Amino acid sequence: MFNLIRRDVILQKRLLLTFIPFIAFFIIMDSHPALIFLVASIFIPFNAYGYDEKAETNILLNSLPYTRREIIASRYLGAIIYMILAIGVTSLALFALDKSFTMTDIAIGGGLFLLFSAFTFPLFHIFKPGNITTVVLIGFILLTGVVPPIVMFFAEHLTAITDFIVNVPTTYLYWGAAAIILVAYTVSWGVTTTIYQRKAF
Repeated sequence: MFNLIRRDVILQKRLLLTFIPFIAFFIIMDSHPALIFLVASIFIPFNAYGYDEKAETNILLNSLPYTRREIIASRYLGAIIYMILAIGVTSLALFALDKSFTMTDIAIGGGLFLLFSAFTFPLFHIFKPGNITTVVLIGFILLTGVVPPIVMFFAEHLTAITDFIVNVPTTYLYWGAAAIILVAYTVSWGVTTTIYQRKAF
């Protein structure tokens, strides 16, 4: 299964040359560090799905000595591994360009990536190959532009909820968010595995 995870890097070795300039662009544009960690984490896993979608790699993967459960596991475990590596490289880039960031920024960026992956990974196996990668990435861009203003609107108008959240200890908020993300990612993993095992290639 490790070879399946490593395959994504091998297939994208040329594309990976654009990773640093891609991250540097967001840093130079003075984007929020959490957003930079999020987009950096998305780079490899979603490009891998995009490549497989165009090349219809699933037929080849199912001819290899791996079970369908292992193929999906490599996607979900690989996403976590590449997220950690991307966060490490991004941290070095931020440090090199003298941009400050905190562990909270890393936690938010990583958490949002896992949550976004949990909702989108099953889509690649529900819908027919074609434009799903483009749709997902456009959806991500729209969400990053639309969600923050919506959150601010509700924060200003639903003061009871805002006051409740403010009064909850930060540690509880972090643990609660981590639990929700972990459950969502685990459920997504199970759903995607079930869908993939029932597909005909």
